[in-house]
Amino acid sequence: MFQILNEDGKIVNEEDVPDLSDEQLKELMRRMVYTRVLDQRSIALNRQGRLGFYAPTAGQEASQLGSQFALEQEDFLLPGYRDVPQLIWQGLPLYQAFLFSRGHFHGNQMPEGVHAVSPQIIIGAQYVQAAGVALGMKKRGKKNVAVTYTGDGGTSQGDFYEGINFAGAYKAPAIFFVQNNRFAISVPVEKQTNAKTLAQKAVAAGIEGIQVDGMDVLAVYAATKHARERAVNGEGPMLIETMTYRYGPHTMAGDDPTRYRTEDLDNEWEKKDPLVRFRKYLEAKNLWSEEDENKVIEEAKEEIKQAIKRADQHPKQKVTDLMANMYEELPYNLQEQMEEYKEKESK
Repeated sequence: MFQILNEDGKIVNEEDVPDLSDEQLKELMRRMVYTRVLDQRSIALNRQGRLGFYAPTAGQEASQLGSQFALEQEDFLLPGYRDVPQLIWQGLPLYQAFLFSRGHFHGNQMPEGVHAVSPQIIIGAQYVQAAGVALGMKKRGKKNVAVTYTGDGGTSQGDFYEGINFAGAYKAPAIFFVQNNRFAISVPVEKQTNAKTLAQKAVAAGIEGIQVDGMDVLAVYAATKHARERAVNGEGPMLIETMTYRYGPHTMAGDDPTRYRTEDLDNEWEKKDPLVRFRKYLEAKNLWSEEDENKVIEEAKEEIKQAIKRADQHPKQKVTDLMANMYEELPYNLQEQMEEYKEKESK
């Protein structure tokens, strides 16, 4: 497993420490703290009935943000449903992320310059899409990559194999992430596959694979940077397995992790917290303090408050919006329904 920072925030692999400035290191920490606050507030908003579908992200910040930080603005992001943080840092306004959670179509409309699609709910489907996007980039001669994410359970889907095989055959510039948080809802990874690692599944597709400490933000960043350089240089796609953990439930839709995870396992991974590890590293370099962290926490709370307020004020989605967005030309039976709902909505 590729690692740069150990659990105590000490460098264990000097050779591969990425070339990041002090300001970049601080920005990476800022984003991780902000995202942890966003997760806490999103869970609270969900419980209040102010958000819809939500998949907690605490514990996976290094895997998510370390990878996104290594990308360029023109790279194309194809996230899974837990990967909203990457979308936000790629440029999706926070209020739109909240609208996505509520099922509002505006939450799926990417602003100009944000090269991404909305989070995929179908497990593994984004892998096939990423292979296609990457091939399109190659055929256009673009020096960019398509980046996608799934969990350990996603590697059991046919789309997973089809995506990495297609991209490998065409040497398409794609980076495939498997965020191995040990459980696909309640199924442990040991029952998901007989393979010793998920990274080694890359071998069957003839592409490079690597297993990375997903609680180590520097290792994830360095691995992503390496994969990106290979891809844009025509060396083909790469599969990156990040060993990580979600501290919360699979989603807020009734999952109870205490039914399938032990307290000992939770405690073991709690000690690997990516924020604690990176904080220790930065504090030793005199780049981070409690004052810095509290400032980020307060900024995040205020921005989240304003974003949910803006989401609340956005025009409600109507049935006629759904019809208009689904079809360029309505079938005759829906034309009748369109008129019917227009009348209802005008009252």
